[in-house]
Amino acid sequence: MSEFNNVAVTREANIYFDGKVTSRKVTFADGSFKTLGIMMPGDYTFGTEKAELMEILAGDLSYCLKGESQWHSIKSGESFHVPANSSFDIKITELVDYCCSYLN
Repeated sequence: MSEFNNVAVTREANIYFDGKVTSRKVTFADGSFKTLGIMMPGDYTFGTEKAELMEILAGDLSYCLKGESQWHSIKSGESFHVPANSSFDIKITELVDYCCSYLN
């Protein structure tokens, strides 16, 4: 889906890693939410509370889930899941546009 209808967007950005990662929260009528963001080149570690679906809208990256030693490369149009109460490492080599869905 390339467009969200009937949503509320939080005006203030979530800013991480000295501004190299930013996102905006999009809240749906049922209370569920997603974040839309940009990641600049760099290496980052993110923690999760809820399970997440990371959809890569543009750019390429590599990620490694907590407890794994294997890195996975993905590109624009692909996605990956992250378990709840976990973390993942991510390597960004070019600007990445993403959508993160928080799953129950």
